[in-house]
Amino acid sequence: MRLPLLAPDSLGDAQKLLYADMKQGIASNFNAFRTVSEDGALMGPWNPWLHEPRIGGAIWELTKAMSMEATLPDPARQVAILVTGARFNAAYEIYAHVAIAEREGMMAPRISALCAGVKPDDLDEQESAAFDVAFALTRGGVLPEPCYRRAVAIFGQHGANELIYLVGLYCLVSMTLNGFDVPVPEAE
Repeated sequence: MRLPLLAPDSLGDAQKLLYADMKQGIASNFNAFRTVSEDGALMGPWNPWLHEPRIGGAIWELTKAMSMEATLPDPARQVAILVTGARFNAAYEIYAHVAIAEREGMMAPRISALCAGVKPDDLDEQESAAFDVAFALTRGGVLPEPCYRRAVAIFGQHGANELIYLVGLYCLVSMTLNGFDVPVPEAE
C-alpha cells in the first residue's frame, strides 16, 4: 500500500467532512465487505480519495450518484463491475464485488467466470448486455454499434448511458486501487 491509512483523528477539516460523508454512504451502500480498519480508517478506494479531498470528494460524489441513484438492475450492475475489476485485476474491487454478488445469491461458477474475464453461459438478457458493454469498453476503442444498440434496446437510453458511466467509474476505481496498490483486507 502506497498511502498510509488515515485514522479519523489525523484528518484535516476538509478530510473530516469528506470522511463523515463517505462513512455514512459506505455504511448504507457498501456493507457486504470490510471497509473500515480497527482504528476507524477507511479502506479500499476511500483512503486514497481522503488523501486528496478536492479530487476524492468529486469522485465520491460521482460514486454516490452511480450507487445511490442507480436505475440499472443490480445483477447487471454487478456483472459490469466484476468484468471491469477483472480486466484491470483490481484486487480490492474484485474482493468487494464478489462479496456483494455472493450476498445477492450469484452462484460461484458465474462469479469465477466473470473474474476470469469469461462470459458465463447462464446470463439473462440484461446481464449479457452488461457483460458485452463492459467487456468491449474495457478493451479500449469505440463501443461497437451492436453492443450500444442492444444496451439501449434493453435498458433504454438512460440505462445505457448509466451502464457506460458505471464502467467508466469502475475503471477509475480500478486505477485508484492499482495505482496506490490498495490491498485486500486480511481474512478474519
